[in-house]
Amino acid sequence: MPKITGGSLDAHREQLRQSVFEALASLLAERSFDAISMAQLAARAGIGRTAIYHHFPDKEAVVVAFASHETEQYVEALNEVLDTADSPVERMRLYVHHHLVAGEQFHMGMGTQLYGVLSPESRLAIREHVMDVENVLRAILADGVASGDFVVEDPSVTMSLIHACLNPRHLPVEAIEAFVLRALRAS
Repeated sequence: MPKITGGSLDAHREQLRQSVFEALASLLAERSFDAISMAQLAARAGIGRTAIYHHFPDKEAVVVAFASHETEQYVEALNEVLDTADSPVERMRLYVHHHLVAGEQFHMGMGTQLYGVLSPESRLAIREHVMDVENVLRAILADGVASGDFVVEDPSVTMSLIHACLNPRHLPVEAIEAFVLRALRAS
């Protein structure tokens, strides 16, 4: 009988899931997804080779659960930051800043090479979680348009352009914030 860690069965399961997620992130830093086996995931997570299958049927399920977990944590932290703002302009500034600075803590961008090996069902499941982040941005843009702070002709195009601006991590955060706000005519 496996040893239950944590104060309850639910706590044990959450600790185990977190160990598997950390193992996945660690292994992905070393090798490609297709070169990772469930046995390697289990070993890196410190659990039995067969025990991992009680929680995840395959490594795609691990990736989907991992992406879901990371997105939930990210959106929760993002909303906490945004709740401190009193205007759409400030919320946008915080959105950009949070994405560039705090986003480093999360393994959100797992890369196109990983998505290319996932099944369409897994890609769709991950996409649904990405939409949670997009919905936050969509709400900020809508509030900015309603207040007259932003001019947005096409919200989908604007969202794509903003997210494209958030990719170059080597640029100063303040420069990216100013650029995005100028593009929205909010500066």
